[in-house]
Amino acid sequence: MGDGLALSARLEIRQGQGLVITPQLQQAIKLLQLSNLELDAFVDAELERNPLLARDERDAEPEAEAPSEAGTDLSTDRIADADARADLDTTHDEASPGDRVTGDAQNDMGGADAGASIDWSKANRGGSFDNDGEGLEGAHVREKTLNEHLHDQLSAAGLSGVEAAAAIVLIDAVDDGGYLRADLAETAERLGCGEDLLERVLAVLQGFEPVGVGARDVRECLMIQLKDRNRCDPAMMALLDNLPLLARHDMPALKRACGVDDEDLREMVAELRALTPRPGAAFGGEPAQTVVPDVYVREGLGGLWHVELNSETLPRLLVDQRYHARVSASARTDQEKTFVSDCAAQASWLVKSLDQRAKTILKVSSEIVRQQDAFLAFGVEHLRPLNLKTVADAIGMHESTVSRVTSNKYLATPRGVFEMKFFFTSAIQSSEGGEAHSAESVRHKIRQMIEAEAHERDVHSDDTIVDILKGAGVDIARRTVAKYREAMRIPSSVDRRRRLKEHA
Repeated sequence: MGDGLALSARLEIRQGQGLVITPQLQQAIKLLQLSNLELDAFVDAELERNPLLARDERDAEPEAEAPSEAGTDLSTDRIADADARADLDTTHDEASPGDRVTGDAQNDMGGADAGASIDWSKANRGGSFDNDGEGLEGAHVREKTLNEHLHDQLSAAGLSGVEAAAAIVLIDAVDDGGYLRADLAETAERLGCGEDLLERVLAVLQGFEPVGVGARDVRECLMIQLKDRNRCDPAMMALLDNLPLLARHDMPALKRACGVDDEDLREMVAELRALTPRPGAAFGGEPAQTVVPDVYVREGLGGLWHVELNSETLPRLLVDQRYHARVSASARTDQEKTFVSDCAAQASWLVKSLDQRAKTILKVSSEIVRQQDAFLAFGVEHLRPLNLKTVADAIGMHESTVSRVTSNKYLATPRGVFEMKFFFTSAIQSSEGGEAHSAESVRHKIRQMIEAEAHERDVHSDDTIVDILKGAGVDIARRTVAKYREAMRIPSSVDRRRRLKEHA
């Protein structure tokens, strides 16, 4: 045992560096990622809790006007031809088509001087704090909404670039019943793209779960479900074309329209009634809310884009100094003095944090507009490849700060109201070290190559397409080509070669 280790206690002093997440820092992070509705509720609660806080009722211009150094007057070579302000109300009051048929036929902030120097990447990214909002347990209890379910599927659908951006717009136009509540022609005009692009994206969306989602009317909804069951024969199509007759229980007319006898018609009607006219009803819903933009982007003279905060969503608070002086003078015990001092410190911190939040949102949104001015001028096909790091580096903030700012924040542009995350699109690197290619432009090249196949000998395999693209300066993997091809509903080279052979 003489060779055993000797145990002894000793005192060591070590010096290290780290970020301590204080309650004030937690509050600043939380304020940054709140939506304007959540922020309004938070401010109301603070006004109720802290007697030294008061609303600033003075009729003054909002403090966080767009400063010139933030890049809020942004040049572009052409000004988009659109209305000065988009229609901001995205709430739909009318009933979903499925509701109507059921009765007939059956949603770098630190202190005021902290600026961009704080490393927000060390902070909690989950957006949840003690005794605040939805904790881990609440996240599991709350039902996923249809919108969230569709966005989850979009991330795995292989869409990117222009088509992914268009898909986001269409998904946001799907109501709680699962129906698309947007006119494709109007949407195409607003986004500055072809209606055929939206038709292609809608076809992908209509392949999502639940079956029948993304339909524009009841007939299309039921047809999608029948196609999924491989039951969309001519007789059933005739039944779908005559749903008003079914609603009136006019069976003789239905038999004539479908060309079937009584027994076949009964089976067809029973099969139709087994479908659901509201495919989205199985998902958790949230009360419909009007999307209020956090930032306005307007056209100016000389090819400038003006970026300004929506003053109506900015809570204007101040520390009630008169009341503070009165209660400070009347405080007698140490407990009372500590309470007054804490309230004053918290009120001052919140006022400064709200001001910093506004400036941070303005700075990030101004850089997004600067990067995506071609989209505002020319349409969705001119969305540039953009990621969080590019914006963060340009404005001297941490990437996680930009991520928090762009969550649940909306820009009102002449082309409509978009969540900030809409403007971040993926890119394909150049094999020659040049400028990156947008994913949509690469997809367009793949589609062109395949559409040019006129004979079975001309059919390109995915490997061949990779080689051709690399020769054109596009560095892309074979699995990415396969993913893009499948997302565009294009068969494999084997299937294409067989079809061309059959039609030869």
